[in-house]
Amino acid sequence: MKIFFSSLLLLVTTSLVAQNSTYWQQHVDYTMEVTMNVENYQYTGTQKLVYTNNSPDELSRVYYHLFFNAFQPGSEMDIRLQHVPDPDGRMMTSENTSRIAGLAEEEIGYIHPTSLLQDGEEVGYVEEGTVLVVELAKPIPSGGKTTFDMVFRGQVPLQIRRSGRNNAEGVALSMSQWYPKMAEYDFEGWHADPYIAREFHGVWGNFDVKLTIDKDYVVGGSGYLQNPQEIGHGYEAPGTKVKKQRGKTLTWHFKAPKVHDFMWAADPEYLHDTLRVENGPMLHFLYKNNDEIIDNWKKLQPKTAELMRFFNTNIGLYPYDQYSVIQGGDGGMEYAMSTLITGERKFESLVGVTAHEMAHSWFQHVLANNESKHEWMDEGFTTFISTLAMNEIMQQGKQNPFENSYKGYYNLVKSGKEQPQSTHADRYDLNFAYSIAAYSKGSIFLSQLGYIIGQDKLMETLRKYYEDYKFKHPTPNDIKRTAEKVSGMELDWYLTDWTETTNTIDYGIEEVISEGSKTKVKLNRKGLMPMPLDILVVYNDGTQETYYAPLRMMYGQKDNPYPQLERTVLDDWPWAYPSYEFSIDKPLQSIKGIMLDPSQLMADINQEDNVWQPAP
Repeated sequence: MKIFFSSLLLLVTTSLVAQNSTYWQQHVDYTMEVTMNVENYQYTGTQKLVYTNNSPDELSRVYYHLFFNAFQPGSEMDIRLQHVPDPDGRMMTSENTSRIAGLAEEEIGYIHPTSLLQDGEEVGYVEEGTVLVVELAKPIPSGGKTTFDMVFRGQVPLQIRRSGRNNAEGVALSMSQWYPKMAEYDFEGWHADPYIAREFHGVWGNFDVKLTIDKDYVVGGSGYLQNPQEIGHGYEAPGTKVKKQRGKTLTWHFKAPKVHDFMWAADPEYLHDTLRVENGPMLHFLYKNNDEIIDNWKKLQPKTAELMRFFNTNIGLYPYDQYSVIQGGDGGMEYAMSTLITGERKFESLVGVTAHEMAHSWFQHVLANNESKHEWMDEGFTTFISTLAMNEIMQQGKQNPFENSYKGYYNLVKSGKEQPQSTHADRYDLNFAYSIAAYSKGSIFLSQLGYIIGQDKLMETLRKYYEDYKFKHPTPNDIKRTAEKVSGMELDWYLTDWTETTNTIDYGIEEVISEGSKTKVKLNRKGLMPMPLDILVVYNDGTQETYYAPLRMMYGQKDNPYPQLERTVLDDWPWAYPSYEFSIDKPLQSIKGIMLDPSQLMADINQEDNVWQPAP
C-alpha cells in the first residue's frame, strides 16, 4: 500500500531589496533604412551604427553577425545538421536530408556588406561564414565612440529555422537575425560565435528602423511605430482616418529603445488586434486571416494580459510599453518586445507557447545572460516561471507543476548522454541532451533551489536578481550570490555540482530499527551531489511530523516548509560521510511510513529507496 504525500505548493511574496552592480556594458545606436522586394525576397539597406566603448580596453577590431549566411549549402549550420545524430526535424526533408543542402541560389539566405566606413574612412573587412571581421582604421579608446556606416544587401531564405520566408503556415516574412548585428564585447572579451545551431548574445542599444515594403503588407515586431497615421493597418488612433499614401509601398518607421535585437514580420493577410494591459503595455496580436485559428487568437488576448501581470508580479515590471505576439517562424522564439510563434495550435498550446516566449522578455531581453555559454539560465528560468504561470492562469491544478521537467532530467541521466550545463550550446553531442539540460535541468535549478532555501526565499531571490541585474548580462555566479544574500546560506556547492558536473543526487533510507520506545533511522548517500534532507514521518494514528537534516556546507537552514507540522532540526550532515543516523522518539510499531523529500522537488535519480513502510 502506497502512502499519499501532498506536494508542497510554491508560495509567492513581493518584497524586494535593491542593490547596485558595477558591471559595465557596451552601447550601440542603430539607424537603418531598408527596402524589401516582396517579389524576389531580396532587400537593400543602409546602417549607421554609433558604437560606444564603455570597456576599460582599447579595441582595434570589431565583429558583426551575418546570420542569414547560415542558410547556404555547405555552411557550418548545414554541415552540423548533417552530422548531429538527432537533427532538428524542422530542418530535414522527408528523406531525412538537410533542407539547407538542397537550397537553390534563389532560395538561400545571405547578408553581404558592400561598403563600410569608420568615421568616414574605409576599413578592411572579410566575411567568415556568419561573422564579419572588421580591422579598424583607428582603434576605439576606452570611453570613446566611433560611427560605422554600412551599405548591405540581403536575401531572405526559405523558412528553415526561426527566420525566413513562406513558413509552413503561409506567413510571408519572419524577419529575425536579418541585419548586420554588432557582436557583444564584455568582461570575457568578444563573443563572435558563428551561427551553427542556436542561441544569441547582443549589445544593448537604441534602434531607429525605416522599412519600405509593399503597402498591402501588415508589419509587426520590435519597437514603437512612429508614423501610425500614415500606415494604418490597425496602428492608427481609434476612430481616426489614415492619410492616404501614393505609390505601391509604405515606409514603416519604428524606434526600439534599450534593446539588443530587432525583429519584424510581415504578411498581406495579417489581422491586427490590440489590447492594453491594465496599468501596463499595449499588446499587439498579428495573425493570419484563417477561419480555423481566429477564435483561438481572440481568446488568447486576455490570457496574454494575465500572463503579463503574472510576470510583473513574480519577476519585476516589464520595462517597455508594447509587446507583440506574431504568427510566424517555426515554433516559438523570443525577440525584443515581441515573439514569433506558430499559430495553428490547440488553445492551451497557443497560450503555453505565448507564456514561454513572453517570459523570455524578462530573462533573455532584460537580464540577457550569454545564451551560448549559459543557455540554462535563460531557457530554464523561462521554463520555470512560465510553468508556474500556466498552472495558475490555465487553472491546471498541478501540485507539482514541474513534474515534466524532472521526468525529462531523469530520462537524460538514464540515457548516459548527459553533458554538464556549462557546455557551450553548440557543443552538445545530441540535440536531446541540449534540450533537457537547458530547459528541464535549467528549470529544476530554480525549483530545487526553492527546496534548499525555501519557496518564499526563492521567489524573493528571483525578484532581487531581476532588479539587481537587469540590462547587465548576469552570469551564473550572480544568481547564486543573490540567493546567498537572500537566504543567508552558502550555495557555491549547489551551483558547482548542478551546472558544472554531471554528479547526481541519490539518497535513500537504508534501515529502520526498533530501539525499545524509540526508532533509529539510517540514511545513506549514494550520489556524489550533496543535498539537505526533509524527512516526513507518518504515524498509524494519522499524525505526521518532519525531520530536517541540514547540509553542513550550507552553514544555514531553511524555515519550516510545512508550518502545519512539527519539525525537528537534526545535526547537520557533512557531505563526506556516506551514512547518517537519527532517532525518532516513538516506537517502531507506531510508524506507518517514512519518506524523504515529500515535496518531490529534490531531483533524486532513484526514488525507490526514498520511502520506507513496515512489512505487512
